[in-house]
Amino acid sequence: MRSTLLLLTPLLLLAGCVNESASYTIDSNDHALTVVVTQDYFWSKQVGLRVIASRLPDCQRQFDLDKTPLADLNVELFSTGDDTFLLRAGDAMWQLETRTCSKLPEPSDNVQAQPIGVFHMDAKKKLVFEPAEGSAAAAR
Repeated sequence: MRSTLLLLTPLLLLAGCVNESASYTIDSNDHALTVVVTQDYFWSKQVGLRVIASRLPDCQRQFDLDKTPLADLNVELFSTGDDTFLLRAGDAMWQLETRTCSKLPEPSDNVQAQPIGVFHMDAKKKLVFEPAEGSAAAAR
């Protein structure tokens, strides 16, 4: 009995953890941005953010972004033109380019960006991508 309890303890610690992903398809299934959200411990109020930029067969690269509060998880996605995208979570911003799957320096304050949508947790605690109203993603 005791050995069974010891074997189950690690599983119980991982049971409430978040490990979700959602994608924004750009041109086809071979060209996309995927946001991955992971929670190391069920009691942690922070989640790790990663993004995978892919334009197959040319490139695919994963970038660790930052930690952000799980309670109000919203990762906004913007297009800045020419396969360049801006992600924003709270005050943090990251700029990615999908021609070579590269992370670019943080954009200037006057960058022109069109909203595409937002990655967020739905009512079932699943990460989803919701297109912005009037965006090309909403028209698909």
